[in-house]
Amino acid sequence: MNNNILQLCPREVWHNFHLLTQIPRVSGNEEKIREFISDFGKNHGLESIVDEVGNVIIRKPATPGMEHRKGVILQSHLDMVPQKNLHKHHDFATDPIETIVDGDWVSADGTTLGADNGVGVAAAMAVLESGELMHGPLEALFTSNEESGMTGAFGLKPCLLKGEILLNLDSEDEGELFIGCAGGSNGTMSFTYREQPLSGDWKGFMITVSGLKGGHSGLDIYLGRGNANKIMNRLLHHGYFHNGLLLASINGGNLRNAIPRESVAHVALPGDKAQEFLDSFTIITGTIKDELSAVEPTLKIEAVPAGVPWLVIEESIFVQFLNALYACPNGVLRMSNDMAGLVETSNNLAVVQSGKGTISIEMLLRSSIDSAKVDLEIMIKSLFDLAGANAVFDGRYPGWKPDHTSPILKIMQEVYQKKFGQIPKVRAVHAGLECGILGSTYPDLKMISFGPTIRFPHSPDEKVSIPSVQKFWDFLLETLRQIPAK
Repeated sequence: MNNNILQLCPREVWHNFHLLTQIPRVSGNEEKIREFISDFGKNHGLESIVDEVGNVIIRKPATPGMEHRKGVILQSHLDMVPQKNLHKHHDFATDPIETIVDGDWVSADGTTLGADNGVGVAAAMAVLESGELMHGPLEALFTSNEESGMTGAFGLKPCLLKGEILLNLDSEDEGELFIGCAGGSNGTMSFTYREQPLSGDWKGFMITVSGLKGGHSGLDIYLGRGNANKIMNRLLHHGYFHNGLLLASINGGNLRNAIPRESVAHVALPGDKAQEFLDSFTIITGTIKDELSAVEPTLKIEAVPAGVPWLVIEESIFVQFLNALYACPNGVLRMSNDMAGLVETSNNLAVVQSGKGTISIEMLLRSSIDSAKVDLEIMIKSLFDLAGANAVFDGRYPGWKPDHTSPILKIMQEVYQKKFGQIPKVRAVHAGLECGILGSTYPDLKMISFGPTIRFPHSPDEKVSIPSVQKFWDFLLETLRQIPAK
Protein backbone atom coordinates (compact mmCIF):
# COMPACT_ATOMS: atom_id res chain seq x y z
CA MET A 1 0.00 0.00 0.00
CA ASN A 2 1.13 3.57 -0.73
CA ASN A 3 1.43 5.31 2.65
CA ASN A 4 2.04 8.73 1.12
CA ILE A 5 -1.39 9.86 2.28
CA LEU A 6 0.15 10.12 5.76
CA GLN A 7 2.33 12.95 4.45
CA LEU A 8 -0.57 14.94 3.01
CA CYS A 9 -2.07 18.05 4.59
CA PRO A 10 -4.05 18.53 6.70
CA ARG A 11 -2.19 15.73 8.48
CA GLU A 12 -4.86 15.16 11.13
CA VAL A 13 -7.56 14.49 8.54
CA TRP A 14 -5.46 12.24 6.31
CA HIS A 15 -4.17 10.29 9.31
CA ASN A 16 -7.72 9.50 10.36
CA PHE A 17 -8.73 8.67 6.81
CA HIS A 18 -5.84 6.23 6.58
CA LEU A 19 -7.08 4.53 9.75
CA LEU A 20 -10.52 4.19 8.17
CA THR A 21 -9.07 2.50 5.07
CA GLN A 22 -7.73 -0.26 7.30
CA ILE A 23 -11.13 -1.15 8.77
CA PRO A 24 -13.87 -3.04 6.85
CA ARG A 25 -16.97 -0.82 6.65
CA VAL A 26 -19.22 -2.14 3.91
CA SER A 27 -22.87 -1.18 4.31
CA GLY A 28 -24.65 -3.59 6.63
CA ASN A 29 -21.38 -4.98 8.02
CA GLU A 30 -20.24 -2.09 10.16
CA GLU A 31 -19.51 -3.74 13.50
CA LYS A 32 -15.76 -3.11 13.36
CA ILE A 33 -15.98 0.53 12.28
CA ARG A 34 -18.74 1.19 14.83
CA GLU A 35 -16.59 -0.24 17.64
CA PHE A 36 -13.57 1.72 16.39
CA ILE A 37 -15.41 5.06 16.38
CA SER A 38 -17.05 4.45 19.74
CA ASP A 39 -13.70 3.54 21.30
CA PHE A 40 -12.13 6.58 19.63
CA GLY A 41 -14.52 8.86 21.51
CA LYS A 42 -14.09 7.09 24.84
CA ASN A 43 -10.30 7.08 24.51
CA HIS A 44 -10.42 10.86 24.19
CA GLY A 45 -12.55 11.18 27.32
CA LEU A 46 -15.71 12.08 25.40
CA GLU A 47 -19.27 10.92 25.93
CA SER A 48 -19.91 8.18 23.34
CA ILE A 49 -23.28 6.58 22.65
CA VAL A 50 -24.20 3.73 20.32
CA ASP A 51 -27.94 3.67 19.69
CA GLU A 52 -30.11 0.67 18.83
CA VAL A 53 -29.67 1.03 15.06
CA GLY A 54 -25.89 1.38 15.16
CA ASN A 55 -25.45 5.15 15.05
CA VAL A 56 -22.54 6.52 17.09
CA ILE A 57 -22.93 9.89 18.81
CA ILE A 58 -19.93 11.57 20.43
CA ARG A 59 -20.28 14.79 22.41
CA LYS A 60 -17.52 17.31 23.04
CA PRO A 61 -17.90 20.34 25.34
CA ALA A 62 -17.29 23.85 24.05
CA THR A 63 -13.82 25.31 24.29
CA PRO A 64 -13.43 28.00 27.00
CA GLY A 65 -15.27 31.17 26.09
CA MET A 66 -17.44 29.46 23.45
CA GLU A 67 -20.00 27.89 25.77
CA HIS A 68 -22.74 30.34 24.76
CA ARG A 69 -22.62 29.42 21.05
CA LYS A 70 -25.32 27.37 19.39
CA GLY A 71 -24.69 23.65 19.43
CA VAL A 72 -23.38 22.12 16.19
CA ILE A 73 -23.81 18.55 14.95
CA LEU A 74 -21.12 17.24 12.58
CA GLN A 75 -22.81 14.47 10.62
CA SER A 76 -21.36 11.81 8.34
CA HIS A 77 -21.95 8.11 7.66
CA LEU A 78 -19.73 5.19 8.59
CA ASP A 79 -20.26 2.84 5.65
CA MET A 80 -18.90 2.72 2.12
CA VAL A 81 -19.93 1.21 -1.22
CA PRO A 82 -18.01 -1.98 -2.16
CA GLN A 83 -17.21 -1.91 -5.89
CA LYS A 84 -14.18 -3.42 -7.61
CA ASN A 85 -12.93 -4.07 -11.09
CA LEU A 86 -13.82 -7.44 -12.58
CA HIS A 87 -10.35 -8.98 -12.20
CA LYS A 88 -9.37 -7.30 -8.94
CA HIS A 89 -8.91 -9.74 -6.05
CA HIS A 90 -10.23 -7.93 -2.99
CA ASP A 91 -12.41 -9.01 -0.07
CA PHE A 92 -14.16 -5.96 1.36
CA ALA A 93 -14.99 -7.91 4.53
CA THR A 94 -11.32 -8.36 5.44
CA ASP A 95 -8.94 -6.49 3.15
CA PRO A 96 -7.81 -2.88 3.70
CA ILE A 97 -8.28 -0.34 0.92
CA GLU A 98 -5.03 0.15 -1.01
CA THR A 99 -4.63 3.89 -1.52
CA ILE A 100 -2.74 5.58 -4.34
CA VAL A 101 -1.51 9.19 -4.44
CA ASP A 102 -1.35 10.48 -8.00
CA GLY A 103 -0.64 14.18 -8.34
CA ASP A 104 -3.48 16.12 -6.73
CA TRP A 105 -5.69 13.06 -6.26
CA VAL A 106 -6.01 10.09 -3.94
CA SER A 107 -7.65 6.96 -5.34
CA ALA A 108 -7.66 3.24 -4.65
CA ASP A 109 -6.13 0.28 -6.45
CA GLY A 110 -9.03 -1.20 -8.42
CA THR A 111 -11.70 -0.63 -5.75
CA THR A 112 -13.85 2.12 -4.37
CA LEU A 113 -11.83 4.42 -2.13
CA GLY A 114 -14.40 5.17 0.56
CA ALA A 115 -13.76 8.92 0.46
CA ASP A 116 -17.56 8.94 0.34
CA ASN A 117 -18.02 9.49 3.29
CA GLY A 118 -14.68 8.63 4.87
CA VAL A 119 -13.22 12.12 4.51
CA GLY A 120 -16.21 13.55 6.38
CA VAL A 121 -15.77 10.98 9.15
CA ALA A 122 -12.04 11.72 9.33
CA ALA A 123 -12.65 15.47 9.59
CA ALA A 124 -15.15 15.01 12.42
CA MET A 125 -12.66 12.77 14.22
CA ALA A 126 -9.96 15.43 13.83
CA VAL A 127 -12.22 18.07 15.39
CA LEU A 128 -13.13 15.76 18.26
CA GLU A 129 -9.54 14.86 19.14
CA SER A 130 -8.09 18.37 18.88
CA GLY A 131 -7.22 20.30 22.03
CA GLU A 132 -6.55 23.55 20.16
CA LEU A 133 -9.55 24.28 17.93
CA MET A 134 -12.18 26.86 18.91
CA HIS A 135 -15.79 25.76 18.83
CA GLY A 136 -19.05 25.78 20.76
CA PRO A 137 -20.81 22.65 22.06
CA LEU A 138 -20.30 19.82 19.56
CA GLU A 139 -21.91 16.52 18.69
CA ALA A 140 -20.62 14.16 16.04
CA LEU A 141 -23.28 11.93 14.55
CA PHE A 142 -21.88 8.93 12.66
CA THR A 143 -24.82 7.18 11.02
CA SER A 144 -25.03 3.55 9.99
CA ASN A 145 -25.88 1.90 6.69
CA GLU A 146 -26.41 5.07 4.69
CA GLU A 147 -25.51 3.63 1.33
CA SER A 148 -27.99 0.75 1.26
CA GLY A 149 -31.02 2.08 3.04
CA MET A 150 -30.16 5.00 5.36
CA THR A 151 -31.02 2.75 8.29
CA GLY A 152 -29.21 4.92 10.80
CA ALA A 153 -30.93 8.14 9.79
CA PHE A 154 -34.34 6.46 9.72
CA GLY A 155 -33.80 4.88 13.15
CA LEU A 156 -32.47 7.93 14.96
CA LYS A 157 -34.77 8.75 17.87
CA PRO A 158 -36.19 12.23 18.55
CA CYS A 159 -34.70 14.21 21.44
CA LEU A 160 -31.37 12.36 21.24
CA LEU A 161 -29.52 15.22 19.52
CA LYS A 162 -29.08 18.52 21.32
CA GLY A 163 -27.58 20.75 18.63
CA GLU A 164 -29.41 23.43 16.64
CA ILE A 165 -27.22 23.42 13.51
CA LEU A 166 -26.31 20.32 11.50
CA LEU A 167 -23.31 20.33 9.18
CA ASN A 168 -23.55 17.34 6.88
CA LEU A 169 -20.04 16.49 5.64
CA ASP A 170 -21.19 14.29 2.77
CA SER A 171 -21.32 16.36 -0.40
CA GLU A 172 -18.74 16.05 -3.15
CA ASP A 173 -18.01 19.45 -4.73
CA GLU A 174 -15.76 21.79 -2.75
CA GLY A 175 -16.89 25.40 -2.98
CA GLU A 176 -20.55 24.47 -3.10
CA LEU A 177 -23.08 24.58 -0.28
CA PHE A 178 -25.97 22.16 -0.59
CA ILE A 179 -29.32 23.13 0.88
CA GLY A 180 -31.61 20.48 -0.63
CA CYS A 181 -31.64 16.90 -1.89
CA ALA A 182 -33.82 14.36 -3.65
CA GLY A 183 -36.00 11.79 -1.96
CA GLY A 184 -36.07 8.22 -3.15
CA SER A 185 -37.63 4.78 -3.07
CA ASN A 186 -36.57 1.23 -3.84
CA GLY A 187 -38.39 -0.70 -6.54
CA THR A 188 -38.15 -4.49 -6.78
CA MET A 189 -39.78 -6.33 -9.68
CA SER A 190 -39.82 -10.11 -9.81
CA PHE A 191 -40.77 -12.68 -12.42
CA THR A 192 -41.42 -16.25 -11.32
CA TYR A 193 -40.39 -18.85 -13.88
CA ARG A 194 -40.02 -22.54 -14.47
CA GLU A 195 -37.00 -24.04 -16.14
CA GLN A 196 -37.41 -25.92 -19.37
CA PRO A 197 -34.99 -28.49 -20.78
CA LEU A 198 -33.37 -28.12 -24.17
CA SER A 199 -33.64 -30.83 -26.80
CA GLY A 200 -31.97 -31.02 -30.18
CA ASP A 201 -28.95 -29.12 -31.47
CA TRP A 202 -28.03 -26.09 -29.32
CA LYS A 203 -24.88 -24.09 -28.69
CA GLY A 204 -24.02 -22.22 -25.52
CA PHE A 205 -22.50 -18.75 -25.18
CA MET A 206 -21.51 -16.46 -22.35
CA ILE A 207 -22.31 -12.81 -23.07
CA THR A 208 -20.41 -10.23 -21.03
CA VAL A 209 -20.82 -6.47 -20.79
CA SER A 210 -17.93 -4.78 -18.94
CA GLY A 211 -15.65 -1.76 -18.94
CA LEU A 212 -18.35 0.78 -18.12
CA LYS A 213 -17.63 3.69 -15.76
CA GLY A 214 -20.65 3.17 -13.51
CA GLY A 215 -20.82 5.73 -10.73
CA HIS A 216 -23.27 7.22 -8.25
CA SER A 217 -26.84 6.71 -9.40
CA GLY A 218 -27.80 10.18 -8.23
CA LEU A 219 -24.79 12.43 -8.69
CA ASP A 220 -23.65 10.87 -11.98
CA ILE A 221 -26.99 10.00 -13.57
CA TYR A 222 -27.00 13.17 -15.70
CA LEU A 223 -23.76 12.12 -17.42
CA GLY A 224 -25.58 9.65 -19.65
CA ARG A 225 -23.26 6.75 -18.94
CA GLY A 226 -24.05 3.26 -20.15
CA ASN A 227 -26.15 0.97 -17.98
CA ALA A 228 -24.92 -2.63 -18.20
CA ASN A 229 -28.41 -4.04 -17.58
CA LYS A 230 -30.01 -2.00 -20.36
CA ILE A 231 -27.20 -2.88 -22.75
CA MET A 232 -27.45 -6.58 -21.92
CA ASN A 233 -31.21 -6.57 -22.35
CA ARG A 234 -30.84 -4.95 -25.76
CA LEU A 235 -28.47 -7.72 -26.80
CA LEU A 236 -30.75 -10.48 -25.47
CA HIS A 237 -33.84 -8.91 -27.03
CA HIS A 238 -32.17 -8.78 -30.43
CA GLY A 239 -30.84 -12.32 -30.05
CA TYR A 240 -34.25 -13.74 -29.15
CA PHE A 241 -36.33 -12.04 -31.81
CA HIS A 242 -33.79 -12.54 -34.62
CA ASN A 243 -32.00 -15.77 -33.72
CA GLY A 244 -34.12 -17.71 -31.21
CA LEU A 245 -31.80 -17.08 -28.23
CA LEU A 246 -32.91 -18.46 -24.86
CA LEU A 247 -31.65 -17.44 -21.43
CA ALA A 248 -30.25 -19.77 -18.78
CA SER A 249 -29.03 -17.18 -16.26
CA ILE A 250 -28.23 -13.50 -15.87
CA ASN A 251 -26.33 -11.44 -13.32
CA GLY A 252 -25.96 -7.70 -13.74
CA GLY A 253 -25.12 -4.98 -11.21
CA ASN A 254 -25.06 -5.42 -7.44
CA LEU A 255 -26.12 -2.18 -5.72
CA ARG A 256 -29.21 0.00 -6.11
CA ASN A 257 -27.28 3.24 -5.78
CA ALA A 258 -24.51 2.39 -8.27
CA ILE A 259 -24.96 2.62 -12.03
CA PRO A 260 -24.35 -1.01 -13.12
CA ARG A 261 -20.98 -1.52 -14.78
CA GLU A 262 -21.06 -5.22 -15.64
CA SER A 263 -23.50 -7.93 -16.66
CA VAL A 264 -23.07 -11.60 -17.57
CA ALA A 265 -25.62 -13.87 -19.23
CA HIS A 266 -25.44 -17.58 -20.08
CA VAL A 267 -27.50 -18.21 -23.23
CA ALA A 268 -28.36 -20.95 -25.69
CA LEU A 269 -28.73 -20.63 -29.48
CA PRO A 270 -30.19 -23.10 -31.97
CA GLY A 271 -27.25 -24.76 -33.70
CA ASP A 272 -28.26 -23.54 -37.14
CA LYS A 273 -28.65 -19.96 -35.87
CA ALA A 274 -25.42 -19.64 -33.88
CA GLN A 275 -23.26 -18.16 -36.64
CA GLU A 276 -26.05 -15.85 -37.72
CA PHE A 277 -26.28 -14.67 -34.12
CA LEU A 278 -22.53 -14.01 -33.92
CA ASP A 279 -22.61 -12.03 -37.16
CA SER A 280 -25.50 -9.86 -36.00
CA PHE A 281 -23.96 -9.59 -32.52
CA THR A 282 -20.88 -7.97 -34.05
CA ILE A 283 -23.05 -5.41 -35.78
CA ILE A 284 -25.21 -4.49 -32.80
CA THR A 285 -22.26 -4.28 -30.41
CA GLY A 286 -20.55 -1.92 -32.83
CA THR A 287 -23.68 0.21 -32.90
CA ILE A 288 -23.90 0.35 -29.10
CA LYS A 289 -20.22 1.25 -28.78
CA ASP A 290 -20.63 4.02 -31.34
CA GLU A 291 -23.62 5.42 -29.46
CA LEU A 292 -21.69 5.52 -26.18
CA SER A 293 -18.19 6.24 -27.50
CA ALA A 294 -18.03 9.75 -26.02
CA VAL A 295 -18.85 8.63 -22.47
CA GLU A 296 -17.82 4.95 -22.41
CA PRO A 297 -14.57 4.58 -24.40
CA THR A 298 -13.60 1.33 -22.62
CA LEU A 299 -16.93 -0.46 -23.05
CA LYS A 300 -16.35 -4.14 -23.81
CA ILE A 301 -19.02 -6.54 -25.11
CA GLU A 302 -18.21 -10.20 -25.79
CA ALA A 303 -19.97 -13.42 -26.71
CA VAL A 304 -17.75 -16.46 -26.21
CA PRO A 305 -18.59 -20.16 -26.57
CA ALA A 306 -19.63 -21.86 -23.32
CA GLY A 307 -21.21 -25.11 -22.29
CA VAL A 308 -24.76 -25.70 -23.45
CA PRO A 309 -27.05 -25.14 -20.43
CA TRP A 310 -29.17 -28.08 -19.36
CA LEU A 311 -32.10 -25.84 -18.52
CA VAL A 312 -33.28 -22.41 -19.62
CA ILE A 313 -35.89 -19.95 -18.35
CA GLU A 314 -39.29 -20.78 -19.81
CA GLU A 315 -39.75 -18.88 -23.05
CA SER A 316 -43.01 -17.09 -22.27
CA ILE A 317 -41.59 -15.53 -19.09
CA PHE A 318 -38.34 -14.69 -20.85
CA VAL A 319 -40.24 -12.70 -23.49
CA GLN A 320 -42.24 -10.82 -20.86
CA PHE A 321 -39.03 -10.01 -19.00
CA LEU A 322 -37.28 -8.80 -22.17
CA ASN A 323 -40.10 -6.50 -23.20
CA ALA A 324 -40.65 -5.07 -19.72
CA LEU A 325 -36.97 -4.35 -19.20
CA TYR A 326 -36.70 -2.78 -22.65
CA ALA A 327 -39.59 -0.43 -21.86
CA CYS A 328 -38.54 0.34 -18.27
CA PRO A 329 -37.42 3.99 -17.88
CA ASN A 330 -33.79 4.47 -16.91
CA GLY A 331 -31.67 7.55 -16.39
CA VAL A 332 -32.85 11.17 -16.25
CA LEU A 333 -36.59 11.59 -16.70
CA ARG A 334 -36.94 15.29 -15.95
CA MET A 335 -34.77 18.28 -15.09
CA SER A 336 -35.72 20.72 -12.35
CA ASN A 337 -37.65 23.87 -13.17
CA ASP A 338 -36.49 25.54 -9.94
CA MET A 339 -32.70 25.11 -10.01
CA ALA A 340 -30.76 25.20 -13.27
CA GLY A 341 -28.80 22.05 -14.06
CA LEU A 342 -30.43 19.96 -11.31
CA VAL A 343 -31.98 16.62 -12.16
CA GLU A 344 -35.50 16.46 -10.77
CA THR A 345 -36.49 12.83 -11.39
CA SER A 346 -34.53 9.73 -12.41
CA ASN A 347 -34.45 5.96 -12.21
CA ASN A 348 -31.47 3.62 -11.96
CA LEU A 349 -32.09 0.10 -13.29
CA ALA A 350 -29.51 -1.24 -10.91
CA VAL A 351 -29.62 -5.03 -10.50
CA VAL A 352 -30.90 -7.89 -12.65
CA GLN A 353 -30.37 -11.41 -11.30
CA SER A 354 -31.87 -14.82 -11.93
CA GLY A 355 -31.88 -17.93 -9.79
CA LYS A 356 -34.12 -20.35 -7.91
CA GLY A 357 -37.06 -19.71 -10.18
CA THR A 358 -37.04 -15.91 -9.92
CA ILE A 359 -35.72 -13.05 -12.02
CA SER A 360 -35.28 -10.08 -9.67
CA ILE A 361 -34.96 -6.51 -10.92
CA GLU A 362 -33.90 -3.85 -8.43
CA MET A 363 -34.01 -0.12 -9.06
CA LEU A 364 -33.66 3.15 -7.20
CA LEU A 365 -36.10 5.95 -8.01
CA ARG A 366 -35.20 9.54 -7.08
CA SER A 367 -37.01 12.87 -7.24
CA SER A 368 -36.86 16.23 -5.51
CA ILE A 369 -40.65 16.35 -5.85
CA ASP A 370 -42.47 13.67 -3.86
CA SER A 371 -45.50 13.61 -6.18
CA ALA A 372 -43.22 13.03 -9.19
CA LYS A 373 -41.58 10.11 -7.38
CA VAL A 374 -45.02 8.59 -6.68
CA ASP A 375 -45.98 9.10 -10.34
CA LEU A 376 -42.82 7.28 -11.44
CA GLU A 377 -43.61 4.40 -9.09
CA ILE A 378 -47.07 4.07 -10.64
CA MET A 379 -45.60 4.21 -14.14
CA ILE A 380 -43.12 1.42 -13.44
CA LYS A 381 -45.65 -0.69 -11.52
CA SER A 382 -48.14 -0.38 -14.39
CA LEU A 383 -45.51 -1.58 -16.85
CA PHE A 384 -44.50 -4.62 -14.82
CA ASP A 385 -48.10 -5.43 -13.92
CA LEU A 386 -48.83 -5.70 -17.64
CA ALA A 387 -45.81 -7.98 -17.99
CA GLY A 388 -47.06 -10.28 -15.23
CA ALA A 389 -44.38 -9.41 -12.69
CA ASN A 390 -44.74 -8.65 -8.99
CA ALA A 391 -43.87 -5.02 -8.16
CA VAL A 392 -42.92 -3.83 -4.66
CA PHE A 393 -41.79 -0.36 -3.57
CA ASP A 394 -40.28 0.28 -0.15
CA GLY A 395 -37.46 2.10 1.62
CA ARG A 396 -39.01 5.46 0.82
CA TYR A 397 -37.22 8.50 2.20
CA PRO A 398 -38.12 12.18 1.97
CA GLY A 399 -36.29 14.93 0.16
CA TRP A 400 -34.85 18.03 1.80
CA LYS A 401 -36.58 21.25 0.74
CA PRO A 402 -34.13 24.13 0.12
CA ASP A 403 -34.23 27.10 2.52
CA HIS A 404 -32.47 30.08 0.95
CA THR A 405 -33.16 32.22 4.05
CA SER A 406 -31.30 29.97 6.52
CA PRO A 407 -29.07 32.00 8.91
CA ILE A 408 -26.30 29.39 8.81
CA LEU A 409 -26.28 29.57 5.01
CA LYS A 410 -25.62 33.33 5.18
CA ILE A 411 -22.84 32.84 7.74
CA MET A 412 -21.12 30.15 5.69
CA GLN A 413 -21.36 32.20 2.50
CA GLU A 414 -19.68 35.12 4.27
CA VAL A 415 -17.01 32.89 5.81
CA TYR A 416 -16.16 31.29 2.47
CA GLN A 417 -16.02 34.60 0.60
CA LYS A 418 -13.78 36.21 3.23
CA LYS A 419 -11.46 33.20 3.45
CA PHE A 420 -11.17 32.25 -0.22
CA GLY A 421 -12.14 35.41 -2.08
CA GLN A 422 -15.14 34.00 -3.89
CA ILE A 423 -18.80 33.35 -3.26
CA PRO A 424 -19.66 29.65 -2.88
CA LYS A 425 -22.34 28.20 -5.11
CA VAL A 426 -25.62 27.29 -3.45
CA ARG A 427 -27.11 24.10 -4.81
CA ALA A 428 -29.40 21.16 -4.28
CA VAL A 429 -28.24 17.64 -5.14
CA HIS A 430 -29.91 14.74 -6.92
CA ALA A 431 -28.91 12.27 -4.26
CA GLY A 432 -30.33 10.99 -1.01
CA LEU A 433 -28.52 12.96 1.64
CA GLU A 434 -29.53 12.00 5.13
CA CYS A 435 -30.57 15.61 5.77
CA GLY A 436 -34.06 14.91 4.42
CA ILE A 437 -34.63 12.10 6.91
CA LEU A 438 -32.95 13.86 9.83
CA GLY A 439 -34.95 17.00 9.10
CA SER A 440 -38.20 15.07 9.30
CA THR A 441 -37.24 13.84 12.80
CA TYR A 442 -35.70 17.14 13.91
CA PRO A 443 -37.71 19.75 11.98
CA ASP A 444 -36.07 22.75 13.73
CA LEU A 445 -32.53 21.85 12.64
CA LYS A 446 -30.77 24.32 10.34
CA MET A 447 -28.76 22.21 7.92
CA ILE A 448 -26.01 22.70 5.33
CA SER A 449 -24.12 19.99 3.44
CA PHE A 450 -20.59 20.50 2.12
CA GLY A 451 -17.41 18.55 1.56
CA PRO A 452 -14.27 18.09 -0.54
CA THR A 453 -14.27 17.33 -4.25
CA ILE A 454 -14.86 13.63 -4.92
CA ARG A 455 -15.18 12.20 -8.40
CA PHE A 456 -16.73 8.91 -9.53
CA PRO A 457 -18.04 7.77 -6.13
CA HIS A 458 -19.52 4.27 -5.97
CA SER A 459 -17.09 3.07 -8.64
CA PRO A 460 -13.47 1.83 -8.69
CA ASP A 461 -12.55 5.14 -10.34
CA GLU A 462 -13.46 7.04 -7.15
CA LYS A 463 -10.92 9.71 -6.24
CA VAL A 464 -10.70 12.73 -3.92
CA SER A 465 -8.92 16.00 -4.63
CA ILE A 466 -6.08 16.64 -2.17
CA PRO A 467 -6.19 20.48 -2.35
CA SER A 468 -9.97 20.41 -1.84
CA VAL A 469 -9.59 18.47 1.42
CA GLN A 470 -7.39 21.26 2.79
CA LYS A 471 -9.95 23.93 1.78
CA PHE A 472 -12.81 21.84 3.18
CA TRP A 473 -10.97 21.49 6.49
CA ASP A 474 -10.08 25.20 6.73
CA PHE A 475 -13.67 26.16 5.89
CA LEU A 476 -15.05 23.78 8.52
CA LEU A 477 -12.80 25.18 11.25
CA GLU A 478 -13.62 28.80 10.44
CA THR A 479 -17.33 28.01 10.30
CA LEU A 480 -17.14 26.48 13.79
CA ARG A 481 -15.44 29.63 15.06
CA GLN A 482 -18.20 31.81 13.59
CA ILE A 483 -21.23 29.94 14.91
CA PRO A 484 -23.50 32.56 16.52
CA ALA A 485 -24.64 32.74 20.13
CA LYS A 486 -27.81 31.08 21.29
